[in-house]
Amino acid sequence: MFESAALVAFVPVSDLARARSFYEGTLGLTVQDADEFGALLNSHGTPVRLAVVDEHTPATFTTLGWVVPSIEEAVRALDGRGVVLHHYDGMGQDADGIWTAPSGSRVAWFSDSEGNTLSVTQLY
Repeated sequence: MFESAALVAFVPVSDLARARSFYEGTLGLTVQDADEFGALLNSHGTPVRLAVVDEHTPATFTTLGWVVPSIEEAVRALDGRGVVLHHYDGMGQDADGIWTAPSGSRVAWFSDSEGNTLSVTQLY
């Protein structure tokens, strides 16, 4: 039914100005539209809606992620912009916070300005 429909990702935020600063300034996404209810950003053709919510409790799992050609370059770029990568006990991540999945894909996690867990993945 939706196999040919475009996907829109929604990210809950409590502080729109702070979230826009992170997604625009830190991650480099461009704003297509904004109002008091949120902002619509573009991530390589996929719309990402920062949706203002009254109460926000960040999820303990990844809510949004990007597939990147080089996870090392992505991690260095994030680090260079002041983003702290998550290191989870027992995950076997390397010193940069990169975990290698059994499939060979590699993942690193970080938080946005609202505490949402985000990731970058280099597919195997």
